[in-house]
Amino acid sequence: MAKNGFRGMGGMGNMNNLVAQAQKMQRDMTAAQDKVNELRLEGTAGGDKVKLTLGGDQKIYSLEIAPEVCDPEDTEMLSDLILAAYNNAREQYQAKYDEIMGQATGGIKLPFNF
Repeated sequence: MAKNGFRGMGGMGNMNNLVAQAQKMQRDMTAAQDKVNELRLEGTAGGDKVKLTLGGDQKIYSLEIAPEVCDPEDTEMLSDLILAAYNNAREQYQAKYDEIMGQATGGIKLPFNF
């Protein structure tokens, strides 16, 4: 009989199982990416004087700026506040993305965003 551990086509069951697991992970990751794309995260800066809503698809959906931070003599401050609000929302996005995708991959860190 075979001495290498193969018994007929018995080894194919393991391959089929591996393929099924990979397909399930693919479906889970697709569902997770859909969930990520539906996210809406609010970033704020300047004591909530600037509010920005960032979607999971990385698009900005709203931007609110309080009139008191609209100083024509200090546009740099307004720019800084907008950037800070975006960065705040982006940090929230990354944490939520890691959480959702981690659930889909069983905690395996992938070297790229799906």
